[in-house]
Amino acid sequence: MSAPRRTPRPARQRGVAVITALLLTTLAVTIVASLFWQQQVQVRSMENQRLHLQTKWILRGALDWTRLILRQDGQDHGGYTWDQDVWATPLAETRLDDYVERERVDGEKYDATLSGQIIDAQSRYNLANLADKKQANPAQVAVFARLLQNLQLNPALAQAVADEVAAGQSPALTSTPAGGGRETMAPLRVEDLLAVPGFTPQTVERLRDLVVVLPAQTVINLNTAPAEVIAALIPNFSLAEATALVNARKRAAFKDKGSFKALLGGRDVPAGVTTDFKSDYFLVRSRVRLDRAALDAEALIWRQPGLLKTDVLWIREY
Repeated sequence: MSAPRRTPRPARQRGVAVITALLLTTLAVTIVASLFWQQQVQVRSMENQRLHLQTKWILRGALDWTRLILRQDGQDHGGYTWDQDVWATPLAETRLDDYVERERVDGEKYDATLSGQIIDAQSRYNLANLADKKQANPAQVAVFARLLQNLQLNPALAQAVADEVAAGQSPALTSTPAGGGRETMAPLRVEDLLAVPGFTPQTVERLRDLVVVLPAQTVINLNTAPAEVIAALIPNFSLAEATALVNARKRAAFKDKGSFKALLGGRDVPAGVTTDFKSDYFLVRSRVRLDRAALDAEALIWRQPGLLKTDVLWIREY
């Protein structure tokens, strides 16, 4: 007895089956591709976190190296801080490929660099000097007004800034930094000048390299201050005269008031404006490049007078 013959499927049913199979195949491929993509994203995220963590460790190592340099400078030149010494030499972009451990693929180009600079924070005018015990300091206001005037900015802004500093100041602001047992003015960035009526972003940019906000009142270092700041310290002292003084300073550091006053032509820093020839606060700018990760940072280091001990007071990443 012969087997029954199968009835062939209609062409329409075969077409539906083919389309269904294609859809299922596409769905499976999409799911697999999505899983691989998610895995790749997770791997890249972990790599980015590792690179970012490594940049932070490189930055920390750079700051430790900076602290060592500043301690050595304090031992070698305890009586003065001069911008022609080793600490003031900028670090050009230096490759770190041989010092950073990482699994590498043959033929891979791996960029790891570090550059930076130490800046004497007391070479700049410290805005914390504008007020003392919640009262504006007239002598310091006059200095800041002359600095603004030398930059062709409105000198009346000096009093406005002094009022802002006094308003945010603790009654017992002293030359002891935070952690030293006495209260100090709350941290304030140069950018915060934008909150003072009359200041614009352009004004702040012109002042950025000439003013600073430190956690304590400080003296200005005559061995490192730029011509604009020196001209502001001394009444009727032109920017050209201050530039000539800075050029003369490059040949030999000032170590006492006599050698400095000899170049002033009978003028002097007025009473109420304190200056010196050494510094305790330093800004450290660092730039770390590690493959596709980058870290730009600025730190403030305090070199304690007489103790040759250095502390990192803050680090700001950009």
